[in-house]
Amino acid sequence: MERASLDQIDQKIFAELSKNARISHSELATKVLLSRNAVRQRIDRMERHGHIQGYTVVTGPSGQSPVSAFLMVYRKDRVRGADVISALRSIPEVVLCDVVSGDFDLLLRVEARTLERIQEIWEQVAALPGVTNTVTALTLSSVIRRDAAAVAEAH
Repeated sequence: MERASLDQIDQKIFAELSKNARISHSELATKVLLSRNAVRQRIDRMERHGHIQGYTVVTGPSGQSPVSAFLMVYRKDRVRGADVISALRSIPEVVLCDVVSGDFDLLLRVEARTLERIQEIWEQVAALPGVTNTVTALTLSSVIRRDAAAVAEAH
């Protein structure tokens, strides 16, 4: 769905929900100058039309970002290395796994509550039978973070 099909009030509702998905309908109504019932109806419509496809829970202490790292993984066999990918699916902290071209085979983004957990995951990935080597880069700070679905929807 294109975000352009939303009117200005829908855009404001969408922006407020993006900041805080748990905002009450009455508080949201005050911010966009509508009745609580009108806000509820607009949210229901945006959900039905696919503009809002879900709500996310971010774990961890308030205001504290998860620790994240990128792992570049080298597999023994790029073509028949599905066992590595299957094993990675079982690690909930692996939030991204892309098969990439170039020197290494897989690019993983790992998000965990602690640096120790990142290390445990790295050790687990490095010990997988189909993995020959890994390179790890810790995220020092995130300056741009977008929801890929929202970006695709906007264009």
